[in-house]
Amino acid sequence: MRQNMMVSALALSVALISQTGIAATIATTALPANAPAEKTIGQLEQVFTFHDAMPTGVTVTETGRIFVNFPHWGDDVPFTVGEIRDGKVVAYPDAAINKEDPKNPATGLISVQSVVADGQGRVWLLDTAAPNFAAPKAGGAKLVAVDLASNKVVKTLVFPANVILPSTYVNDMRFDFRSGKEGTVYVTDSSVSGPGAIIVMDIASGKATRRLSGAKSTSADSDFKPVVEGQTALVSKGPDGKPKTMAVASDGIALSPDGKTLYFSALSSRHLYAVPTGMLRDASVSEAQLNAAVKDLGEKGASDGLEADANGAVYAGDYEHNGIRKRLADGSWQTIVHDPRVLWPDTLSVGPDGYLYFTANQLQRQAGFHDGRDLREKPYSLLRVKIDAAPAPTR
Repeated sequence: MRQNMMVSALALSVALISQTGIAATIATTALPANAPAEKTIGQLEQVFTFHDAMPTGVTVTETGRIFVNFPHWGDDVPFTVGEIRDGKVVAYPDAAINKEDPKNPATGLISVQSVVADGQGRVWLLDTAAPNFAAPKAGGAKLVAVDLASNKVVKTLVFPANVILPSTYVNDMRFDFRSGKEGTVYVTDSSVSGPGAIIVMDIASGKATRRLSGAKSTSADSDFKPVVEGQTALVSKGPDGKPKTMAVASDGIALSPDGKTLYFSALSSRHLYAVPTGMLRDASVSEAQLNAAVKDLGEKGASDGLEADANGAVYAGDYEHNGIRKRLADGSWQTIVHDPRVLWPDTLSVGPDGYLYFTANQLQRQAGFHDGRDLREKPYSLLRVKIDAAPAPTR
């Protein structure tokens, strides 16, 4: 009876405080030393640490070679593509190609945002030609294929002018060698000041089209406010001097093992979308028809990179919660990584060893989002977690 009276009195006290706004002094005690900390999920392994420029992309080849890239976003970037070799990062394929050629933007690498091994003995380099998200330099946005056996450039595909807008920022790519004479590549345009899109390029001819340009599925959500480390992220001063949240369009991209479905998402969104690749490639399919065919697969968390494995699972970074999530065949999601070290998981890559590799680069701590104060703490990390699955095939 006495206990019930005490509970009732406490409830009445809380109600009165709520109604009157009168503060009360509450005695507190420290948590015991053995109180459980926040639960981590997944057995993370650190593969490499970066003590200089901030990496974004990573890819692991079919033989286990690891490549990374460093876009020109303000850091001192001696080379924009590197290979992790013998405990250090070295310019790849060599130092000479990692320098811009002002006279011929199609030759030297300007600012590479993504590197992807195609499973066919090559690694492809996606050059935005847009340092610091500036307008891409004419004739500079390109795909460069390097033969892994010879470490020589074997193909360069300059994006045609019809798909590169002044606002375009080519971000990530996936390859399918089951369609087209030499295959097809799908590329996200993650513009921050114009329409997002999926760029579809035929590798043999170099012809390309913009699909879903400005569609809801490839655009940032208008009301999206990311929260990282307990505060609204990606906020900088707009032209009027007022705070503005950076809105990034279609970014992450993944291809199903059979090549029939393309998954994609905007960085400034928590939704995952899917579209039939056959319709993306078919010029007779109108934009209205294509938009109608896009499926909203629901919320997955806020992601930068996406990836798929040979079993059809889709992996997505969850940068608001320091994690990686996995979409199962039935459409449900499970968290496979949650760890305070996963500060902004960026690009994902499934290696031949059954691990999912990813970079954690503290992107949200950059100076541009904190009134000029760089809050990043080196080193940045390349991490991996065991998933016991193989990469999705490209052929």
